[in-house]
Amino acid sequence: MRYIRYAFILTLAVCLLTIAMANRGSVTLHLLPEELAGFALLPNTLELPLFVVIFGGIVAGLLIGFIWEWFREYRIRAEATRAQRNVKKLEREVGRLKGDKADDKDEILALLEKSA
Repeated sequence: MRYIRYAFILTLAVCLLTIAMANRGSVTLHLLPEELAGFALLPNTLELPLFVVIFGGIVAGLLIGFIWEWFREYRIRAEATRAQRNVKKLEREVGRLKGDKADDKDEILALLEKSA
């Protein structure tokens, strides 16, 4: 399985390198529309190789998707945390009730029930 993973990673690296070598030409990336560029104090254009723009768009899309999913799953994580707290509370209560029940029994029998 490890060799299959290495072969996949190597194939992916060769494909990405091929895409990068085929798209080395510089492109002008405008950060703001021309009408708003006069108000900004920052430079409006960047000269980048096309593969940087392509890979940057992919990485930005992945990051936005991961962050969006993390916020979307917040409710599920909060509910799981509440359920886990409730389970721990109930386990403490069961332990306390077993301890109360064992007060009137023999100490050895109480220890055996507590360990079970």
